[in-house]
Amino acid sequence: MAIDVIDLPTPDWLADESVSVFADAVQKFFDRECTPHIDTWEAKGEVHRDLWTTAGSAGLLCAAVSDEFGGAGGDFRHEAIILEALGHYGAEAWGVSLHNGIVAPYIERYGTKEQKERWLLKLASGEYVGAIAMTEPGTGSDLQGIRTNAVRQSNKYILNGSKTFITNGQQADLIIVATKTEKDLGAKGVSLLIVEVPETEGFRRGRNLDKIGLKGQDTSELFFDDAAVPVDNLLGGEEGLGFYQLMQELPQERLIAAIVGVATMERALDETTRYVKERKAFGKPVFAFQNTQFKLAECKTKVTIAKTFVRSCLKRLLDGNLDAATASMAKYWITDTQCEVIDECLQLFGGYGYMNEYPIARLYRDARVQRIYGGTNEIMKLLIARTL
Repeated sequence: MAIDVIDLPTPDWLADESVSVFADAVQKFFDRECTPHIDTWEAKGEVHRDLWTTAGSAGLLCAAVSDEFGGAGGDFRHEAIILEALGHYGAEAWGVSLHNGIVAPYIERYGTKEQKERWLLKLASGEYVGAIAMTEPGTGSDLQGIRTNAVRQSNKYILNGSKTFITNGQQADLIIVATKTEKDLGAKGVSLLIVEVPETEGFRRGRNLDKIGLKGQDTSELFFDDAAVPVDNLLGGEEGLGFYQLMQELPQERLIAAIVGVATMERALDETTRYVKERKAFGKPVFAFQNTQFKLAECKTKVTIAKTFVRSCLKRLLDGNLDAATASMAKYWITDTQCEVIDECLQLFGGYGYMNEYPIARLYRDARVQRIYGGTNEIMKLLIARTL
């Protein structure tokens, strides 16, 4: 689905042949494997499991992971193509953004060689679906306050605790779990344990949570009741590094939210522009009214600014210098703007915008969580303020 409502030239660093060829393959994949099934995902509460292995065969999983470990050997530009497609096609419910852009990078960047060899190939093929479990019923943005704990006994950890709001929670085969390995050390007591679901007794899944939006995404409670996890599953092989690992990855995670936010705004603007040119009121197209033109002009301006900023952040990420504050600016401002733009677009649909059969209604419902996950936008502002 080519969406070209924003008039921005493609910079040279984003226009090389490998990216263009990949973008064409991604578009064909989404046309074939996602668009026909989105309503089914919503009804079922999760994507069909075969989507993961099909995506693996097509080279869409772990696109930025080294081919040494089974990935496609690309970089984050290739992941950005997939993220844009999620927004353009209305397929945000598919948790591939987490699988590719969060779970796999933790393992590739911080895992031992043996851990990379064990897990990345399975993530790249779709044999394993990845998830990360940080949030707890009583702890959201304050990761130092997590209560899940792991006690070492010989060659294993005994893991106890619960997690909630976990994307891919019903389907995940590999879960990165933030846990305390030393209760009294604050951030220095946090470690990341890899739970392989097929091999872990004492692990159980809770409900597939009933959400306002993203109905097609399995978002779950997870429970660990004396779950035995091999010591070899400690990410990086050393205790106490978990908080550092989490903090290092936050700029990329927040940029992911911003990229999807821009793509969904583009889709909303495209859908709305076409609708108001076809819909008539008082004998003429709704687009002919000055208020409609002004509202769409405002929306296009906001989306253009957002896309320009996201591209700047993407370039900084590729160059290795995207800092936490700038990523926080992108995440908070773009997701706030995403909700504003989609709300304005829904208004131009009138009563039909409130009907679930129209894509703008789903865009409206799905957008709201963007201001919450990946760190609430209030937390983003605190991080930015610290740089002043």
